Amino acid sequence: MNNLRKFSQTQNRIFILYLSNTSQHMKRTLALIFSSIGWFALIAQFYLMIENRILPIPETTIRFFSYFTILTNLIVAIYLTSEIFKDNSNRSSGNLTAITIYILIVGVIYQVILRQLWQPTGLQKIVDELLHSVTPVLTLFYWYLYENKKNLHYKMIPKWTVFPLLYLIFVLIRGHFSNFYPYFFIDVNALGLAQTLMNAFWILVFFVGLSMLFIRVGRLFNK
Repeated sequence: MNNLRKFSQTQNRIFILYLSNTSQHMKRTLALIFSSIGWFALIAQFYLMIENRILPIPETTIRFFSYFTILTNLIVAIYLTSEIFKDNSNRSSGNLTAITIYILIVGVIYQVILRQLWQPTGLQKIVDELLHSVTPVLTLFYWYLYENKKNLHYKMIPKWTVFPLLYLIFVLIRGHFSNFYPYFFIDVNALGLAQTLMNAFWILVFFVGLSMLFIRVGRLFNK
């Protein structure tokens, strides 16, 4: 009887180890595929901006990295690339959720506000969809599968707001000296500082609300 119990326990350990290895392989495979898509979109977008530039390369490069879309897609690509080399035991809560919220805001604002403003064609259209539609969906799917949702807390939200707030400060300061604002709804020259800050405030409210929703939904998924 004891031998049978030991044999059963050994089988269970082997099965659990197999599932763990399979899950780890799948995680790394998805991270590799998703990050490759992200890097392609970023490199292609930079190539297109350089190819079609009307300003010197240094200024064009700075403007490239002045877009929240580009910075957020870059963060996603870096994060997913790092996931290829991690194991599940090293996972902490919060980082993936914050990144997912950032990229979803990119997607939502583009679909609701910016999509109708221009009609890209060719490679630009493909890249545009990858940056604003495909990557947000893939990141959300990755979050659903691999975020450690049980440790998400509302107290994480202030930390998550640091990146978008620093971005806003950077854009406003640089725009003051360069007269370049990457998005019309934060263009101080056209709207004035008061309206720009009001627009930023409502985006922040949306960000906090979405963050709270993610924490709530994450807890439900975990259950």
